Amino acid sequence: MTVSTGRRRARAGFLFSFAAALAGVAASDVAGQAAQDPPAITLEQAIERALQHSPAMVQREGAVRTSESAERTSWAAFLPSLSLSSGASLSSSTRFDPATQRTVTGSSESYTAGLSTSMDVFTAGRRGAQLDAARANTAEAEAGLIEQRFAVALQVKQSYFNVLRADETVRVSEARIARAEQGLRAAEVRLQAGATTRSDSLRAQLELTSARQALLSAQNARRAAQYTLGALVGVDGPVNAQPLMSLDPAPLPLNDEELRRLAVESSPTVVANEASVRAADASLRASRAQYFPTLRASAGYDWANQSASFSGGRTGWSTRLSLSYPLFNNFSREDANERAEVSLNNARVALADAQRQALARVQQAIDAVRLAEEQIALTVEAERVATEDLRVQETRYELGASTILDLITSQIALVEAELNRISARYDYQVALAQLEALIGRELR
Repeated sequence: MTVSTGRRRARAGFLFSFAAALAGVAASDVAGQAAQDPPAITLEQAIERALQHSPAMVQREGAVRTSESAERTSWAAFLPSLSLSSGASLSSSTRFDPATQRTVTGSSESYTAGLSTSMDVFTAGRRGAQLDAARANTAEAEAGLIEQRFAVALQVKQSYFNVLRADETVRVSEARIARAEQGLRAAEVRLQAGATTRSDSLRAQLELTSARQALLSAQNARRAAQYTLGALVGVDGPVNAQPLMSLDPAPLPLNDEELRRLAVESSPTVVANEASVRAADASLRASRAQYFPTLRASAGYDWANQSASFSGGRTGWSTRLSLSYPLFNNFSREDANERAEVSLNNARVALADAQRQALARVQQAIDAVRLAEEQIALTVEAERVATEDLRVQETRYELGASTILDLITSQIALVEAELNRISARYDYQVALAQLEALIGRELR
């Protein structure tokens, strides 16, 4: 009996030493990882840097610039065009001189300059329609820029929250290891006292191994999230996220009905489609102007001289009023009108669909926010219950009133409750960011 007890104690001592050694290695790995933590940035800094380095944002900004340039060009169509021309020529000539009865070779010079201007006097509303279309295109480009800005912010927030979620998951895994080590020590003590079997020690060791595996997975997930965040903010490497001041849900400044109305009336997607309808309607009006004549006025002033001198020379001026009206242009007008009408119909259908989609998506986002709020409250309560249950089971196991399986089950239940609470808190933040992206407005 004494020999058997000594062997059990020796095996228990070996297992305990082995577990302590593994714990020391894990602790050193964690400390080494902490020493190499990447620089941390705030959420505001991350969004600002991502907006600067986003290719999609650069494209949208370029679209706004080109639309504004086209709008200036359409506005300038109401102004007269002005052009200046000048020239100089030198030519040789051969002629027969009757007085000398000889062929004479010579050269002649000429210098010219001119100033001309022209302007459309009547275009049947074509210029005004083109200006309206250009302004609508600018509004559409600006709405697209706002939509893309919120899309980039949403992507950054999701990545930022993933880093914070991974950080908390790592801390939960580390706490799980600490509890598993505590459970293993308790099992070893009971084993040495002969109050339990070796199975308890093995199960505790298995839980410790599982906890270490979970920690490695959490660390890898955190590293991947940090690299993803770094890529978004324009950093060649990982970037850490600074913890937020508070993750607790706060009342929204707008009620559900106001959010739905805002999504249908002024969300970036709907605004862009409304501008597209206005542009298509203006393009149709410009196309129909082809059925009316165009009246154009022009004027010019010319100067010419045989020598390079401003004195002397011949001057002249001219004015002209012209009217043009194509009687038949191979159905080009009809084709342009047909295409413009189809574009307008497509834009109107797209607008109605965008409004319906905006209403459906904003309602889904509102429901996601409400659900996340309720889940946070439930997971907080579940974590409190799981913590108390683990405390009771630890006391019962020390007193020999429960098994190691009961203790490990309570430990795993607490880990799940903690992870669920983390997920609920960040699911709420992501849902809120999605709602903001849909309506194109900050809600915090």
